[in-house]
Formats: sequence, structure tokens, C-alpha cells
Amino acid sequence: MSCDCDKVFSGRFARRMAKRYRKRGLDATARRMADFLAAQGLEGATVLEIGGGVGEIHVELLKRGAVGAVNLELSPEYDEQAGRLATEQGVADRIERRLHDIAEAPVEPADVVVLHRVVCCYPDYERLLGAAAAHARRLLVFSYPRHNLLVRALVWLENASQALRRREFRAFVHPPAAMLAVAEGKGLRRTFAHDGFVWQVAGLERA
Repeated sequence: MSCDCDKVFSGRFARRMAKRYRKRGLDATARRMADFLAAQGLEGATVLEIGGGVGEIHVELLKRGAVGAVNLELSPEYDEQAGRLATEQGVADRIERRLHDIAEAPVEPADVVVLHRVVCCYPDYERLLGAAAAHARRLLVFSYPRHNLLVRALVWLENASQALRRREFRAFVHPPAAMLAVAEGKGLRRTFAHDGFVWQVAGLERA
């Protein structure tokens, strides 16, 4: 298991992610998220991605009909690679990148809100998902690790490794039912679910 939060430690991760997207496109989980959103209709939609990294998901959504995207990050490590990728894909003029924590301060809402491998990086899932859901005018989709013994053991090992290297980052395995309850409490209802071996996906629509 690997959360995308490794970006705060090295720009090498960003280069690997951009290279992988150029060669293979979206990973399987991200592709399911994008397909769910596309099935609901993206024509003319605005996108807010939280922790989008090099931006491969919102690049794909722009190519599928969305009109603009804002990406929020806590670290600038991905900016250079994200800019190159957006330029290569011909969508750079429709993307805005900001250093911003949505759980701390709001931004303008969007039709579509996306969080891919982000909830596992944030200790307070209620604040993060509550803010994300409140900003979603139509759709919210997020991925998260399975809440089972194997995944929790892998996360424990990852956190132990980070501690040995004296890094502050920690990963989290939050309870799925509680996370969904936060989003549903903001007026959304789940209409899509995918249960992968490690990563799960929840897609929700505004009720």
C-alpha cells in the first residue's frame, strides 16, 4: 500500500507519477473514479481536486468535457511536473493550482469534487470530508484504504518506517461507514461503490 502523501518528501515521486501517467494513463482506481464522474455527465462542469498531485485525474476530466479545474495541495512538490503534464495535454489554461488546506478555510464550490488517496493522509477525516462534501454542488468521489487487518498492518509498518526516518507523516485507515456518514450528512447519497483489494471508492451525488 502507498498513499500519495509521499510527495511531501521528494519531487522524485512527482516525476514517477507523471511518467507513469504518460505511459499507462490513470491507475485502475483513478480510472474508476473518472468513469463514475463521466457517466454522470461532465459537459460544462467545474472540478475541485483535493491533493491531486500531478493532476492526472482532473486532466482526464477536462478532456472528457469539464471546463475548468482547481487543485489544492499542502506542498508545492508536484507543481513543476503538473504544469508540464497539463501543457502536454493541452489543458494548462483551464487549471489553477493552489497551496491550500480546505479543512482550514473554504474555497469556491465546484460541480465535482475529487479526493484520490488523500483521506488516508489526513488525521481528521470528518473535517476534510465535511469540507469536501460541502463544496460539491453535484458530485463527490473519493478513494480510501480498506479497513481490514491486512491493510491496517501495512499502514502500521509504513508509519513505523516513517518514524524510524524521523519523518512526521503518518497514514490513517479511517472507518468507511463513518466517512460516508460525514458526506451523507452534507446532503449527498452514495450511488457508486468499488471494493478493491486495497483501495475502495465511494461516489456520491447531491440528493
